[in-house]
Amino acid sequence: MGMTSEPPQYADRVYRSGSALAAGVLLIGLAVWLGGDAILRGDGRTPVVAAAALLLFVPLVSAFTFRPAVFAGAERLRVRNPFRTVVAPWAAVESVKAAYSCELRAGGATYQLWAIPVSLRARGKATRHNERLAAGEQPRGGMFGLGGRDRIGQDADQPRTAPSDVAVAELRDLAERHAGDPGAQGEVTVRWSYETLAPAAVGAVGLLILWITG
Repeated sequence: MGMTSEPPQYADRVYRSGSALAAGVLLIGLAVWLGGDAILRGDGRTPVVAAAALLLFVPLVSAFTFRPAVFAGAERLRVRNPFRTVVAPWAAVESVKAAYSCELRAGGATYQLWAIPVSLRARGKATRHNERLAAGEQPRGGMFGLGGRDRIGQDADQPRTAPSDVAVAELRDLAERHAGDPGAQGEVTVRWSYETLAPAAVGAVGLLILWITG
């Protein structure tokens, strides 16, 4: 009797904002530099104030820059937003859409996809590009508008789609393909990011106490 082979397992697709990651590195680096200097060289209450400010600022910046991500696997969609993580089996996904922001509708609730920001500028450029193609005009793209591939890897002589709309289309396709899979059934779960909220709350309380006590 032959052995039954299990379907191959693939790594999750991961969606993140490169600009948010870059901003996080810049802001946290600046905060650590200034705050660390105040802690090491400050007088009086300055080191304590700087430490409390860092305890508040660094987790909040991390929450909005490093933390947001969307993980799309064979069985479920995991959305990691600044303060919550939403896990939605594909069968529970009702819709994924991109208007002024990307949204997931699952289990009767709507969740923002912070990791997939919508760029109206990119969408407008794609629309104008596609209109030029439809009109038979020479498309602009590549280096100095000379053709080839643009900076997101799309051919200049082919219809173009904004990155956020590409991501949403991929998520919709995964939801449609896997909604009936046995492993893709279940309820939506939501978990608060206490590892982010707790230190930020401690920092905020510390600053409040220092302000009250003058």
